[in-house]
Amino acid sequence: MNPRVLPFDPIARAAELWEERVGPSGTMAAVTSVMRVQQVLQSAVDAALKPHGLTFARYEALVLLTFAKRGSLPMRVMGERLQLHPTSVTNIVDRLEGDGLVRRLPHPTDRRTTLAEITEAGLRRRAEATAAVTDIDFGLRGLTERQTAQLTELLAKVRKAVGDFED
Repeated sequence: MNPRVLPFDPIARAAELWEERVGPSGTMAAVTSVMRVQQVLQSAVDAALKPHGLTFARYEALVLLTFAKRGSLPMRVMGERLQLHPTSVTNIVDRLEGDGLVRRLPHPTDRRTTLAEITEAGLRRRAEATAAVTDIDFGLRGLTERQTAQLTELLAKVRKAVGDFED
């Protein structure tokens, strides 16, 4: 038996105590569960990507560039799609460029815009990293396909409510 495995659900126990001492515990238990699952998923994905020299943010950038019709996007668009501050996008592209996985190009019609373009090495690394994360189902375990779809739908409702996107 894993010595870190508890003989009870600590979040359920915290919810009971919250209920007794503070009040309704539904939201607290849900948020605490989401935060814990985020830690589990982050750890699994980080472990899968580390041998490929990638973080999840850099992996997402490579995937985004492979989804682009020409394999390149303006850095501003990358930031919008990845929901990141421009400084974060610059840092991600700097690291990917340093590893030879992307290159910066001037935009053909807008001198103020820089494109990030995935290289052949970037395409190969993205494919290898994708195999690694999909082999572990991105760390998401214990749910059926239907439950995974329901979870995605529920979390999208939260993201929409806070203004991540509009329908």
